[in-house]
Amino acid sequence: MVRTRVVQTLFAYYQREDASPAEARKSLQKSFEDLYALYIHLFGFANELIKYAELQIEENRARAKATHSAYIPDRKFINNKFAADLFNHREIRHWTEEYKLDWDAGMNAITSMYKLLQSQPFFLNYMQQETTSYEDDRHVFRRIYQDLLPNNESVHQSLEDMEIALDRNHWSTDFEVVLSYVIKTMKQFKKEGDEPRLLPMFENEDELNFGMDLLQQTIDHRDEYSQMIDKYLHNWEADRVAYMDRIIMLTALTEILQFPNIALEVSLNEYIEIAKEYSSEKSHLFINGILDNILKEQNINGITN
Repeated sequence: MVRTRVVQTLFAYYQREDASPAEARKSLQKSFEDLYALYIHLFGFANELIKYAELQIEENRARAKATHSAYIPDRKFINNKFAADLFNHREIRHWTEEYKLDWDAGMNAITSMYKLLQSQPFFLNYMQQETTSYEDDRHVFRRIYQDLLPNNESVHQSLEDMEIALDRNHWSTDFEVVLSYVIKTMKQFKKEGDEPRLLPMFENEDELNFGMDLLQQTIDHRDEYSQMIDKYLHNWEADRVAYMDRIIMLTALTEILQFPNIALEVSLNEYIEIAKEYSSEKSHLFINGILDNILKEQNINGITN
């Protein structure tokens, strides 16, 4: 995700004529924090779902009282032990407060998910059990996160709404990647009261330094590497090349030429994948061809896909 963040930051940086490299570095740092904030925030979805379920019980109780009807609520879901561990997790609570995160602008995702749950066989089976183990409690949330959250229109819309409300960027586009890290972390909870360590923002300090260096080096070598790219456009006019494609090629060239300790194949494949994700359908083929020609001229041999 570091390379993706650098490309996104450069794309925004070059859209502003008055932006400075210092502002770009600050923007990149914030983008890393935004990514980690989403990781933390997604854990909070479980607690919000529990709170909404409890609200439904209270509303049902009030209706039953008003109509003098009998009502015995099933509190199995709101007493979910795994959800309680997520809520009480000290690191999650710390970062939630540090980043000032809340679901106020994302309640549509909560309400729609609760309604969707009522028709899911795995949830109905869970609610029909007389007693549930910790594994049962964890499993029902793993199914929610793994099966119901991805490709959910209400969730994606809520993420876009929360980006605005919480001043965050790229939450809707990064969602499924970050969700996979959340699910990976959930698997570390084995028994009631567990408090496994969260994944760090970076594996090590070198990862952050690499991102900052790559950003600065791309800015520094923009003119030089742009000339390399323009030389091989052939039938394409320079101003017809998609701006994102140009940013991806500039960043890729910078990494290949300024960071020779990184395997060429690794660098090329990373940027081809970024092009597939963030540019047009055939951009990765175009980018691959231009980079391949430049590397041949530079007598740099690698494998391109």
